[in-house]
Amino acid sequence: MSLAISTVRTAADLRKFITMVWPIYNDDPNWVPPVIMDRKKLLNRQKNPFYRHAEMELFLATDNGKVVGRIAAITNRLHNETHHDNVGFFGFFESVDRSDVAAALLGAAEGWLAERGMTAMRGPINPSMNDEAGLLVAGFNDPPQILMTYNPQYYSRLMEEFGLRKVKDMYAYRLTAGGFLNPKLERVQKLVREREKLTIRSVNFKEKAAFARDVTILKEMYNAAWTPNWGFVKMTDEEFDFLAADLKQIADPDFVIIAERRGEPVGFAIGLPDINQALIYNRSGGIIGAILALLFKKKKIKRGRIIVLGVLPPFQRLGIDAVLYHEIGTRMTSGHGYTEGEASWILEDNQMMIRAAEMMHGEAYKTYRVYEKSVNKN
Repeated sequence: MSLAISTVRTAADLRKFITMVWPIYNDDPNWVPPVIMDRKKLLNRQKNPFYRHAEMELFLATDNGKVVGRIAAITNRLHNETHHDNVGFFGFFESVDRSDVAAALLGAAEGWLAERGMTAMRGPINPSMNDEAGLLVAGFNDPPQILMTYNPQYYSRLMEEFGLRKVKDMYAYRLTAGGFLNPKLERVQKLVREREKLTIRSVNFKEKAAFARDVTILKEMYNAAWTPNWGFVKMTDEEFDFLAADLKQIADPDFVIIAERRGEPVGFAIGLPDINQALIYNRSGGIIGAILALLFKKKKIKRGRIIVLGVLPPFQRLGIDAVLYHEIGTRMTSGHGYTEGEASWILEDNQMMIRAAEMMHGEAYKTYRVYEKSVNKN
């Protein structure tokens, strides 16, 4: 064997980095192939505004010329300024089931981070907590929902063999119409609506100026509501606008809602149709195949994902989160005929959101793990 680690330098290298996953997953019925164009956009260090405050290096592992693994090493200046630490990150990890390959990749990322003064390595983060995060460690019998990670079961063993240890778990809760629409939640949300004089409206997708105003409202609430969360870093205006433009292409206006208290925005929720239920048929990962899958497999989409929900700090613990969950769940089930949804991800110690999920009879059916280790300076 002649195992070698190299950095991605050319467009051909980048394509290898993206497409090397097919041999690993192609026989897995639960794998949803990535859309190659979307991966390129996420990794584009010139166009993705995340890289204006972050640096990234991509590594490939080859054995006798065959790509057998990949990894990204990432530094995020805003993270370290926010949390007053020197944490570096690894992401986009993929490997055949070989400890030497995983160790070589993780070692390359660790060495790169050490050269930049990082004292800890955390991941997988792809490439930030505002994108895809965590390694799936429980719940492998179901395809991932949109913007959630998926990986072989042996990845956790490879990471732990390298010395990585759990720093935080995140849960995905499965919600069903039968469990969600229960008398307790109905009573609570009705009481809160009346007491707080709450109204719920959809974000205006039709008018350009109105949409821009609503995106600004969402951005301000997101950054304010999520600031206390572990690992959170405020999104820059450019990052949020970049994300909003992407999500607008797949979002349903019924699932992007703002809660107003006496006319003032106090909370929001963003849900997405789980287009992975259509994209799973696009086995090539091509953009044309993705478009055709979304056109002709649209009826397969019977579930949605609540990707983010937040309430401004002065109005938390008033039950507004229950109202938002009830509203978006009702719209998904009664309005669109979805049979289930997912609330994800929720930090293992976020008791407020866990209680809300449990109130909806949600089942914690998947666990995603973020690992960390001290960086070896030698």
